Amino acid sequence: MAYDKEPDFTHGTRLRTAVLLVNLGTPDAPTASAVRRYLKQFLSDPRVVEIPKAVWWFILHGAILPLRSGKSAHKYASIWTQEGSPLKVYTAKQAALLRGYLGERGHDVSVAYAMRYGNPSIPDVLDQLKAQGCDRILVLPAYPQYSGTTTASICDAVFGHYRKVRNVPELRVVKHYHDHEGYIRALKRSVLTHWEQNGRPDKLVMSFHGVPKRTLLLGDPYHCECHKTARLLAAELRLRPEDYVVTFQSRFGRAEWLQPYTAPTLVKLAKEGVQRVDVMCPGFTSDCLETLEEIAMEAKTDFLTASGKAFHYIPCLNDAPEWIAGLADLAEQHLAGWPTMLTPAMKEDARQAAEVSRAQAKALGAER
Repeated sequence: MAYDKEPDFTHGTRLRTAVLLVNLGTPDAPTASAVRRYLKQFLSDPRVVEIPKAVWWFILHGAILPLRSGKSAHKYASIWTQEGSPLKVYTAKQAALLRGYLGERGHDVSVAYAMRYGNPSIPDVLDQLKAQGCDRILVLPAYPQYSGTTTASICDAVFGHYRKVRNVPELRVVKHYHDHEGYIRALKRSVLTHWEQNGRPDKLVMSFHGVPKRTLLLGDPYHCECHKTARLLAAELRLRPEDYVVTFQSRFGRAEWLQPYTAPTLVKLAKEGVQRVDVMCPGFTSDCLETLEEIAMEAKTDFLTASGKAFHYIPCLNDAPEWIAGLADLAEQHLAGWPTMLTPAMKEDARQAAEVSRAQAKALGAER
């Protein structure tokens, strides 16, 4: 195997720690060509589509990409902002704010973000961190609930990249945080803030992204973790079982997915006489196509068309202060044991130690 060339190394350089926030991804633009590139990468991931590759190739290239790219581009255009894709905008803000929060707590770490599909790509950002001297990297997926289709796919991309790297950094991966106190606290605050401004609904709908039912039967914990998040949040909000419902959205293909499905459930609630629903998407930490278009637009139309009277969408956590604080708590927990806390005096000691180390290395023949 041929390994990639390593960046030039300077003896005495203090090795740094980085947090890499990874989200799903987004097209570069709301155009058919950009969406086609994005969908091709996304739907070619065997973690996402578990169909024999030879069979799936013909389905993907013969039907899905030609038919869906234009339709999806129209949907992306409906939620695109002047800053760009909402998912990318919020993920970038989360990374920048997380860096600030950790810095205020005394941590000297770099914080970057990457996308599993699209740009900035995981390999490109990992190379950038390596060039900056980061030899300890905490990978923090933007998925609170673990699934083989999401978190495991990030692991594939990270470790697949390092198959071509000679000097691999120390790595940690946050598997899940579906029951983390900071995450639940941030969800609670977002709901209560909405209710303080708009009153309470007849029913709170917690819509999570769906996955095929077979993943549950094969041992994926995603379904259980979604329900645990819902139970913990309901308990914090002091909701009775009849006050809320857990659903799953974004079904794709003909196979059975986790149920109940979001859109049919909303229609059913309206027909049963439920006047107002509030819908939130706890599994998404940033608003995106699946929340802003599929839920806030399409699902709203379904509910109101079925005789519902009021539909409220509660935004994702995005860049809310409570969420960034929770994200910082989570990062601190997983950074434990790494030398990230540096006082001014410690920084000066580290600089002097680096100078001594550099001089010793040069005395032994090092060029840098």
